[in-house]
Amino acid sequence: MTELPLNTFPAATAHILAEKIRTKRARVGVVGLGYVGLPLAVEFAKAGFTVTGIDISEEKVRRVNAGDSYIGDIPTATLAPLVESGRLCATTDFSAVLELDTINICVPTPLRKTKDPDMSFIVSSCAEIARFFHAGLLVILESTTYPGTTDELVLPMLAKSGLQVGQDFYLCFSPERVDPGNPKYQTANIPKVVGGCTPACTEMGRLFYAQALEQVVPVSSTQVAEMVKLMENTFRMINIGLANEMALMCDRMRINVWEVIDAAATKPFGFMPFYPGPGLGGHCIPIDPFYLSWKTKQAGIEARFIELAGYINGQMPHFVVDKVQDALNDASKPVKGSKIHVMGVAYKRDIDDMRESPALDVMMLLQRRGAIVTYSDPHVPRLHLEGVDLVSVPESAAAAADCVVIITDHHSFDYPGLVERSCLIVDTRNALKGINSTKIVRL
Repeated sequence: MTELPLNTFPAATAHILAEKIRTKRARVGVVGLGYVGLPLAVEFAKAGFTVTGIDISEEKVRRVNAGDSYIGDIPTATLAPLVESGRLCATTDFSAVLELDTINICVPTPLRKTKDPDMSFIVSSCAEIARFFHAGLLVILESTTYPGTTDELVLPMLAKSGLQVGQDFYLCFSPERVDPGNPKYQTANIPKVVGGCTPACTEMGRLFYAQALEQVVPVSSTQVAEMVKLMENTFRMINIGLANEMALMCDRMRINVWEVIDAAATKPFGFMPFYPGPGLGGHCIPIDPFYLSWKTKQAGIEARFIELAGYINGQMPHFVVDKVQDALNDASKPVKGSKIHVMGVAYKRDIDDMRESPALDVMMLLQRRGAIVTYSDPHVPRLHLEGVDLVSVPESAAAAADCVVIITDHHSFDYPGLVERSCLIVDTRNALKGINSTKIVRL
């Protein structure tokens, strides 16, 4: 999209804000310094802006101000110079909003047990921002949510100030697109979708992101931008559900589902490979589609694909445990009392993120059946499971186990060595592809 001239913005506040953004004199604020917020803050600091991070966690604020990164994709060697130069700092005090020109809200949006969205983090953040709200602010919500949140929830809270959206302040939604551990696509080079409450809001949001990110994709409204994120993750969740259902069917028919998918993937058109696994993990894919399902129910529409895929994916930890039980039965051993060693507990390879990890469900189910569970994960040194604190042990511990279960296929694991020293392995990730052994039971 071609950059618009300054006179595109009719209001004096808009003209001033746009000029501040173009000259990088705008003071940038990021609320929520997690997997989304801290990388975003770093990119704008690297681009030459002065950035203030706001988080309720005193520990995160302390570590940021010490130049000590707790996010895998942000090396301390990258963060520390930005803090030392004064380009980036953090605080727990929302009064910092008084000095800011832009605010990106990057707070969690979990699901309640009833599968409806928990908006409490967004509401509490906006309530704090509203206390110090002033003219000339650009506010962008990045937290994944249901279509209508920005206009129906955030806008009324900010409009209580008496300021007019699109003239006195600017409000947008821009879905976060973060893939932790991805060495190729990170914050700077992932295309950034943004939609505003008004055309002027959209252009202000586009102008802002264009200063630090490689590609910005403007859309016509906040609702479109909100739906984009849900479309992306629902697409992935449903196709993983299909792959998991294929795995269940292939298991019954004694067909290698991994070989089926690899062969199907040779088709140069009309097919995109998705792979089965022990269940869905992370903050996005297991959760985001249910925002859409919840919202469509309000409109009297049943999201059948989403609900079915969610059910299938949710059953995969049980399927894995059944595979372990069957494998032990074939070795004349019960689950109860058996030593079961889990390889990898993070929700995906080569990261330390445990959010919604299927490993937790698998380990919990095995413990409930009486198994003695241990684990190895170089990225997760310890975890808490049903009142029990577990500590990661060396891979060599697999030799003492009655069964090893590969849940997360970290690249650092010695897979040939694992096969050599283990007596039985259930591989849920096809990590042992190309290794033939009667010890291996594949998903």
